[in-house]
Amino acid sequence: MEDPMAAIRETFFQECEEQLAELESGLIAMENGTAEAETVNAVFRAVHSMKGGAGIFSLDALVRFAHVFETALDKVRSGELVASPHVVGVFLRAADVLADVVRAARDGGQVDEARTSAMVVEFAQIEDGGGVAKAAEPGAPAPGETLADTPAQIGGWEILFTPRPELYAKANETAIILRELKRLGPISVELDASRLPELHELDPEGAYLTWRIWLEAACAEEEIRHVFEFVEDDCVLSLTPRGGEVLAPAGFAPGTVITGDNGFKFEFFPPVAEDEAEPSPEPEPEPEPEPVAARAVAQIVPPRPREEPVHEAPKSPAVEAMAAKAEAGAAVSATIRVDLDRVDRMIDLVGELVINEAMLSQRVLEAGINRASGVAMALEELEHLTREIQDSVMAIRAQPVRSVFQRMPRLVREVAAQTGKQVKLLMEGEGTEVDKTVIERIADPLTHMIRNAIDHGLEPTEARLAAGKSVEGTVKLTALHRSGRIVLEVADDGGGINRARVKQKAIENGVISPDAQLSDDEIDNLIFLPGFSTAAKVSDISGRGVGMDVVRQSVAALGGRISISSKPGVGSVFTLSLPLTLAVLDGMVVSAKGHTLIIPLGAIVETLKPRGQDVFPLDRDMNVLALRGGYVPMVDVALALGYSEAPIEPEQSVALLVEGEGGVRAVLLVDAIHGQRQVVIKSLEANYRAVPGIAAATVMGDGRVALILDVDAVVKTARSEARGAELTLDAN
Repeated sequence: MEDPMAAIRETFFQECEEQLAELESGLIAMENGTAEAETVNAVFRAVHSMKGGAGIFSLDALVRFAHVFETALDKVRSGELVASPHVVGVFLRAADVLADVVRAARDGGQVDEARTSAMVVEFAQIEDGGGVAKAAEPGAPAPGETLADTPAQIGGWEILFTPRPELYAKANETAIILRELKRLGPISVELDASRLPELHELDPEGAYLTWRIWLEAACAEEEIRHVFEFVEDDCVLSLTPRGGEVLAPAGFAPGTVITGDNGFKFEFFPPVAEDEAEPSPEPEPEPEPEPVAARAVAQIVPPRPREEPVHEAPKSPAVEAMAAKAEAGAAVSATIRVDLDRVDRMIDLVGELVINEAMLSQRVLEAGINRASGVAMALEELEHLTREIQDSVMAIRAQPVRSVFQRMPRLVREVAAQTGKQVKLLMEGEGTEVDKTVIERIADPLTHMIRNAIDHGLEPTEARLAAGKSVEGTVKLTALHRSGRIVLEVADDGGGINRARVKQKAIENGVISPDAQLSDDEIDNLIFLPGFSTAAKVSDISGRGVGMDVVRQSVAALGGRISISSKPGVGSVFTLSLPLTLAVLDGMVVSAKGHTLIIPLGAIVETLKPRGQDVFPLDRDMNVLALRGGYVPMVDVALALGYSEAPIEPEQSVALLVEGEGGVRAVLLVDAIHGQRQVVIKSLEANYRAVPGIAAATVMGDGRVALILDVDAVVKTARSEARGAELTLDAN
């Protein structure tokens, strides 16, 4: 039998991820000194919300740790604990532990009790003296507190609670709030229904009741407000402390015992009769001198707003309710949760729509219909609408890279602690949007690049001081849109790539010959080779030579490119250029021996017509093209894919200069170019099998399948064949 709570539990953990992100960003703002009072409140609410939801599912370990965490945050919020850099550092580490506890609860794993216990000890240390505000003199009230706040001076509280329609619209219930309030002590409750209109004027979504509660408990005001925390903005709440013994108001004997929807029982007091109702407010006489205690009470209880008495019925309940709902709707963000499978299905259908629209355009073209005819004009309008629908649907899957960026501060803290370096992380462009599939696959490359920047890029403290730099190194993570792609940059202010050491290591590994003449860019790209590492010893962070190789492979799998810019003594910048989506592709339509192919537009540098005097043979089947003082290998696409057995004459072909990963270039020879087109990507491996040199497939307007060329694979093959030909010529 399906668990009815499974969907709710899944939603809870989704919300936990959002709250963890909010917690992280709020704490970072506190660390940077840019936090406001509301930031601290938001951080507290995030932890408190996770604790409350965890209690519903009996996630005891999560509840216990979140309770300790929120207690410390509450002390900061109330001014009892100073948010010093040390305290905020403890909070950041606690946020990391809390994230691990949440994921253990979600995945059914074991909580690391040693880490949580150590964190609890750290909380106790900062509360005992690591950041606690200076204690007041014995017997004196705490900062912001008057004598009336002291529990010993309070005999109880009178609470006036008037819900607004928004409270009920958010699925809150008065009985639950009263039940929570009863945990503080015995309560007596009066229900004021004097604002309840006649049935024909009643708004089902309105709120007309007021609750007057007498709490017989010597508790602080903060404890009461804690009960109303999640509804305080959706109600009118007034708290009045009462000295000495708390008495129920005269004339109200306990009445009928009423049971709420949740089983909460309370005593009902009937509303005051009309002739006994309080008179309308009149000008108050000159106040008599107040005793000290009364003045103290006045300091903590804000005066009631001078507005219409609560018990007066509204003149137009329906209009008032509509205004309240409109106000609530404006305040709530208009977002919904949608299963990703539904979005994927919609994208697939829109892809089919694009293909069918292209097929229809092809049929109209073949029929020779005049472009000025009504059919052609309607078809052109359909094409624009289809493209707009496609862009809109793709935008649904687009997400800010913030979800990936927010994982990096924790990574930086951990690697900095392991290496003993002081590191500051700067992030820009967190709101840059990209397809969800791309976001899911850029986390690993960014993780390796940041670890590399801290471990290899930033110098040790002594070296930085000797170079006249600050002790604290900087790693900057940037995201931006450029030329229809997303660009991610990881920059550091370290010592830059030690090219002499990289080249020497490559020679030791047998990657290059000792007399090889390499440019700076070629030396820099050696770090992407499998198993290549300049680390002196293997550690938990580096030394195995797999990090940057993983980056290169991951970026290549996404159809992206990676480049390096490094200056000795200044630092390095690693730049990733990735497509915005993996669902559609802007490509150049070409033909080779009667076969239609798509070459990704992002890989094409330029197109040209080869001249005979610029073509030089390197081997029987290998030519190079002289281009701007250099030589670029030429690839006969039809021959490489097995469409032809004889090579094409370069002068009779069209050449496309393409650039693969690492900036390596080659010239592709095809029969003709038929223009640019945005195509829907279809997986060839999922529907057929992997084919060397082919990345994917698509359906053209005439219904035929066109293959999408894997430029990197073709260029890599061409370069290796050219290198083999060079070796053969040298041997001869």
